[in-house]
Amino acid sequence: MSLIQDIKDQVKPLGKKIVLPEFTDARVLQATEMILKEGFCTPVLVGDEAKVQAAAKAEGVNIDGAVIINPATYARFDEAVDVFTKRRAKKGMTPEKATEILKKDCLFFGAMLVNIGEVDAMVAGSASPTANVLRAALQCVGTAPGLKTVSSAMFVFTDKKQYGDDGMLVFSDCGVIPNPSSEQLADIACSTVEKARRVVGMSDPRVSFLSFSTKGSASSPEVDKVVAAVDDLKGRNVDFKFDGELQLDASIEPSVAERKAPGSTVAGYANILIFPDLQAANIGYKLVQRFAGATALGPLIQGLAAPIHDLSRGCFASDIVDVCAIAAKEAK
Repeated sequence: MSLIQDIKDQVKPLGKKIVLPEFTDARVLQATEMILKEGFCTPVLVGDEAKVQAAAKAEGVNIDGAVIINPATYARFDEAVDVFTKRRAKKGMTPEKATEILKKDCLFFGAMLVNIGEVDAMVAGSASPTANVLRAALQCVGTAPGLKTVSSAMFVFTDKKQYGDDGMLVFSDCGVIPNPSSEQLADIACSTVEKARRVVGMSDPRVSFLSFSTKGSASSPEVDKVVAAVDDLKGRNVDFKFDGELQLDASIEPSVAERKAPGSTVAGYANILIFPDLQAANIGYKLVQRFAGATALGPLIQGLAAPIHDLSRGCFASDIVDVCAIAAKEAK
């Protein structure tokens, strides 16, 4: 995908460091070799250097140039323990517990490297469940200022140039929250706009809150939730256009929008689609993939205070490389 190559070219001069904590997964080592060859960021692996190098040798990959950090000998380990302890003090965290967790759990250690600024981002999950990655991210990094919700976004690229931004739309939330509340939907919209701006440079986000109703054409608790999300967002003084509740056709097709939602600044031209729940979002993006032959990038985690991305356990090494490029682009 040319977008990914463009991102790699953009981040190459920035010298970002991305931690890949699961070196025991062969795909992580393969991805490390690929990243080093392309040179768009510095991969950081977690573990005993001798064991990491032995694993790489066994896989037949060259990881010379990667940074390897061993929690047992890390110079800033005490600092990481102190920060983690303070973050979780109200949950009963002690220095002893923090030390044990950071020495034994590569996800937590990797996320703390992000927290203390040793690295710019983390990409993990090829060898771990999503819940474990998100738990480490939330406990070590937390949510972005002003947000309470971690969610995900999917970039969908189609050849239907009349829709979205030259055929590209962003779907959310496609991977995290099964049944978001109205407040969470508003959070998801804010996170998705930020994601679109940072990843693809979207200059004019136009957010549609999707429903099976348009502007009161139907009434139900499901519709009420979407309406409440729009009302919530109105009180946040955001700097992007949004509207709802809108049906999908009213969101992206101008002729339908003129009939169903006249006067809307979003209807007919939406480029960000906020789905009412995870079922609808998952079904929606897969329908577009299959019937329109679209390419989908994601789901990409959003709403955290720093870039931490979860991988599918069925991913390829090349997927890890691509997500590292996105994480480098998002890093501040």
